[in-house]
Amino acid sequence: MPPFPLSHSDAASLGFAARPLFELERSILQHIEEDRYPGAQIALARHGKLALFTSHGHARRAPEAVRVGDKTLFRIFSQTKVLTSATIWTLIEDGRLSPMDRIADHLPEFAARGKGEITLHQVMTHQGGFPSADVSRASWEDHALMRAEVCDFSLDWTPGTRLQYHGRGAHLVQGMLIEAITGEDFRRVITERILMPLGLENDIFIGVPADQQHRCVDVDGEGAPDNSPAMRASGLPHSGGYATARGLAALYQMLLGQGRLGGARILSPRMIAYGTANHTEELPDHAMSMIPMHRGLGPHVRGTSARIRGLGTIGAAATFGHGGVGSSYSWGDPTSGVSFTYLTNRVSPDPWHTLRLDRIANMVHAAID
Repeated sequence: MPPFPLSHSDAASLGFAARPLFELERSILQHIEEDRYPGAQIALARHGKLALFTSHGHARRAPEAVRVGDKTLFRIFSQTKVLTSATIWTLIEDGRLSPMDRIADHLPEFAARGKGEITLHQVMTHQGGFPSADVSRASWEDHALMRAEVCDFSLDWTPGTRLQYHGRGAHLVQGMLIEAITGEDFRRVITERILMPLGLENDIFIGVPADQQHRCVDVDGEGAPDNSPAMRASGLPHSGGYATARGLAALYQMLLGQGRLGGARILSPRMIAYGTANHTEELPDHAMSMIPMHRGLGPHVRGTSARIRGLGTIGAAATFGHGGVGSSYSWGDPTSGVSFTYLTNRVSPDPWHTLRLDRIANMVHAAID
């Protein structure tokens, strides 16, 4: 197995102020003490080096208590979307896709129910028109069925007429595009094109094999999250990933490094710039309390609006990243070379969830010298 791609350093050597990071750790320990969530893991990196990686609390409490350790895998929910979309980026670079392609050019059956003109760009920027779409549990291991169900999605509104976060459907479409173009299971393609070249296949899983599932946290909270072996193995392209915080911080170091990390070149600088740009400007997101989310083709961008989710109010305008429902966030700041990941194992409700994310991110931004 290749070595982990980030060399170890310390926060002071990498230009971080001590007090905000002390307050960050204190806040997380206080959250656990208050039973806001059972466990957490954070990682902070800069310029290809790991400044901080800490684990706190419990991965599970029953049938016996298990502490969070450095090898513990957290469910990253919608942070998975960045990995799925980054794999689409590699196919764009290979000339096998264009953002302006119609989905039906590659999945002809997708034209059903008035979806024939929907473009990949619309899907990747959450303007496709099917935000409530999902697939059945039976399709998790039957991808022929998944493709059929995805192609049969119904529209909620006319594509391209509004911005509304597609929690599942947009990345299910991307997963099926990956399979249609490569002829392989999207889980394997993401692993082979993104994770293995970076040496992250032991820290990020899109489909956790049976012999690694003992490392997974149990998630509790809103919506009774599914902790079954089937969910862990599914690797659903919208929310099925599992990872360590250091693995995601390393992934974002690659994105900040113009597509390179260590000796691996995953993507080109121009593809990174295009994928992390603000493609939706100040359009309000109808699923996010009408906040302009500044959608890229995978992550979203801080921008200069008064309000933003997860990336920190005081973050640089170019900061980009993505969250996992009620539980986590990862982001990268191109102006400083800093990437940060915060993972927990409870789906927490708003307003507390959004407020704590802003405080967590702001403490990290405040530490950057």
